Amino acid sequence: MKKRLLLALATVLAVLVPAAPAAAHNPLVEAVPAKNATVKKAPESVTLTFLEKLNTGTKIAVTHADGAAVGGSEPKVSGKTVSVTFGEPLTNGKYTVAYQITAADGDVVKSSYTFTVAAPEASPTRSEVPVAEVSATAASPVAIATTQQASAESDSDSGGPWLGLAAGIGILVLAGAAVFVFIRRRNTSA
Repeated sequence: MKKRLLLALATVLAVLVPAAPAAAHNPLVEAVPAKNATVKKAPESVTLTFLEKLNTGTKIAVTHADGAAVGGSEPKVSGKTVSVTFGEPLTNGKYTVAYQITAADGDVVKSSYTFTVAAPEASPTRSEVPVAEVSATAASPVAIATTQQASAESDSDSGGPWLGLAAGIGILVLAGAAVFVFIRRRNTSA
């Protein structure tokens, strides 16, 4: 009887363990600027740090919200870290950092995240502001709707690989508890 129980437990584990996220796919552990961050000073570079050492073929592309690529250096890999430096300061707005790495098992991992630059700009003196620009800068319904849409988009991001890992561990704990209850009931009825 114990052999059947062990076989059932091994089957449950064999089915559930592959459902957990693959740790061999070298997850991103730190990003500067961080995911969904709003920075007050335009960054001079983007630096990504992964769990394991990076292989050759690592790529990073930084694009502005309008889809225009941001000019920068070739990615520089140093152990677990890769960075790209910008040729000129980033302007205010939302940016997407897309990266591609090759995992230790040879699988290509592609992902991306966004950050926003909201550097304070020097305000012109009152005599420099034309009257037409002052009235054009009043908040419009389009600007308000765009801000609300951007806020909703940032709230809908997933928890990343850690959420999947936590779900996998939770399933394993529930499976273990079910096996424990099954054994306990079996022993009390025998």
